[in-house]
Amino acid sequence: MLNFYISHKEPNEKIIMLLRRHWTIMLFKILFFGLAAILPIIFYFLANNFIQTIISHNFGNVLFVLITSLYYLYIWLFIFAVFVDYYLDVWIVTNHRILNIEQKGLFHRVISEQKLYRIQDVTSELKGILPTLFNYGTVHIQTAAEKSRFIFKQVPDPRHVSKKVIMMSEQSKKFKRIMEEKEEITT
Repeated sequence: MLNFYISHKEPNEKIIMLLRRHWTIMLFKILFFGLAAILPIIFYFLANNFIQTIISHNFGNVLFVLITSLYYLYIWLFIFAVFVDYYLDVWIVTNHRILNIEQKGLFHRVISEQKLYRIQDVTSELKGILPTLFNYGTVHIQTAAEKSRFIFKQVPDPRHVSKKVIMMSEQSKKFKRIMEEKEEITT
């Protein structure tokens, strides 16, 4: 059983799947920022004479250190923002409902939920070379609600996820029918 804190958990509710984006998504972003971190070093060696001239003056030295420090500070800030977005984007499938928790920036979060018995259609999509090689993709969940589509972006093994959601939805619909029949009998 998966442990994850859900603030308004229903009685007897169990987490079936806890999904985040595939790890390769984060790896590619880290590689991009790693390349961005190496660029000033490459520039330093290519423009060594020019930089030595600037550094030889007191004001130029301070300015060079300030600009370089700001650049690396922003690199760390962007890495942190990407990690927060990656780690806090969570899709949860329980035995009663699905939860879509999306982090949009550092201080903005959107949480959507839908009961499993309201699911009408589930589609998995693998699109491109890397998603096919690493087996990650998008799962679209169609409901009859106001927000008609839940989208699980770049999740590992989308076919398995869609099959599991369909199975859980069918079980939830059967359970709801049984409960409605029991309620009709008692009234």
